[in-house]
Amino acid sequence: MKRVFKFIEKYFFIIILLAVCISCIYPNSFKWVLSKYNGINVLNLLLGLVLFTMGTTLTADNFIQVFKRPKEIAVGISAQYIIMPLLALSLATLFNLDAALTAGLILVGTVPGGTASDVITFLAKGDLALSVSLTAVSTIISPILTPLITLILIGNHISFNPTEMFISIVEIVIIPIALGLLLNYKFPDFCEKLKDYLPALSSIVICLIIAGVLGANMQAIISSSMIVIAVIILQYCLALLIGYVIGRLSGMGRKQIVTIAIELSFQNSGLSAGLAKTHFPNLALATVPGALYSVWQNLAGSILAYILTRYND
Repeated sequence: MKRVFKFIEKYFFIIILLAVCISCIYPNSFKWVLSKYNGINVLNLLLGLVLFTMGTTLTADNFIQVFKRPKEIAVGISAQYIIMPLLALSLATLFNLDAALTAGLILVGTVPGGTASDVITFLAKGDLALSVSLTAVSTIISPILTPLITLILIGNHISFNPTEMFISIVEIVIIPIALGLLLNYKFPDFCEKLKDYLPALSSIVICLIIAGVLGANMQAIISSSMIVIAVIILQYCLALLIGYVIGRLSGMGRKQIVTIAIELSFQNSGLSAGLAKTHFPNLALATVPGALYSVWQNLAGSILAYILTRYND
């Protein structure tokens, strides 16, 4: 059984492509992902599960690192919540995206870094401790910064309630992480054993989210131009490049530069799709950028890790 989970973890991008293919051929297969169970969005439950697994891998040391490495953490977090949102807004404006796609793209830029960045950083032989700390800190402060920055960037054009978004992020992100942290604190040995299975479980859940969002919007995606896909790829590549440049200009070492670049380009795109569905219900396509970004970042990230690993060797 452990081998199966390790296989899923290792070949995550193949599982994603398989899920995407199924959702393209049979769009209704994952319709349940966007449904409700007892009044609760299934999508939000799945996201909570992913963040819970993240919480079980965290310890107090991950947050102590903030005080040990203030410069690197400050650079990473500043880039995450200043550069990524502005990059998203710039691309949406440059390509004249409609309101729905703009909202979705902005959310991709304002959500915290994704947990997949830690895996890619490890494979790319970057600074794993820095990556985990950046992901943890950016996630913890996201209930305040994600709604606030989103409001500043598009609040005058697209109506939504930032307070309700704050509450959603607390429910989807903070509570599951806190429960995971508590479980790890109370039963560290048990959580250590779970580490062999949780990355694969998270991967499967992310695949379900992607497939559900893409399947629900397949006709709209097909009828739209390739501009959306081009924007997503450009957003990822520019984030990677900007992260590299920022790391260099900050005088960081090679491992830290690689880590900042990966952390900046890997977003919690599943969360952005969940927030889009909850807070922009009249803009169906707002969930699409998050789903497309997730597909691309994991596919491109796997290739990037392979290249960097070969380069290191």
